[in-house]
Amino acid sequence: MHADRPRGAHALLINGTVGVGKTAVAEAVGELLADAGLPHAVLDLDWLSNSWPAPPGDRFNFSILLRNLRSVAGHYLDAGATRLVLAGVIEDQDERKQLADAVGVDLTVCRLRAELPVIHQRLARRHDSDPETLQWHLSRSGELDGILGLAGVDDFTVDTSASSVADVAAFVIKAAGWQ
Repeated sequence: MHADRPRGAHALLINGTVGVGKTAVAEAVGELLADAGLPHAVLDLDWLSNSWPAPPGDRFNFSILLRNLRSVAGHYLDAGATRLVLAGVIEDQDERKQLADAVGVDLTVCRLRAELPVIHQRLARRHDSDPETLQWHLSRSGELDGILGLAGVDDFTVDTSASSVADVAAFVIKAAGWQ
């Protein structure tokens, strides 16, 4: 943790496989924090790594994500944010440590889970006009779900199969101790 960061600042990563609802839940958490008057920022980590081509050995541009996150998180914290809500994926303990170092404040990790048929339905709706992208996401969803199940990087898990985004967000805030 950096000494120059706001006292009591914390970060929450909403982790999970593709199609599980990370971005939607992160946005809903942000809305609840705004309603509670808590200074915060919501970041979809995909945007911080969105460049092409990925360097050899860094399939998902994690290195550039960390560089960008270090800068962006610092700016938000310097501007007074006390909560950083991140939507993204980490697959192992080393990535968790690197992400925590990049944000510079205590990091809690929540894993969202859902039944794979539910995720596949969500992905089919999201990528209905692009069969090639849909196929990649369908394949990746099961692969990543298995990786995350073994990784043990999360502090708590929330099932999104049958709950509304608002209900999941409220549970996430409570489980993170932010309420």
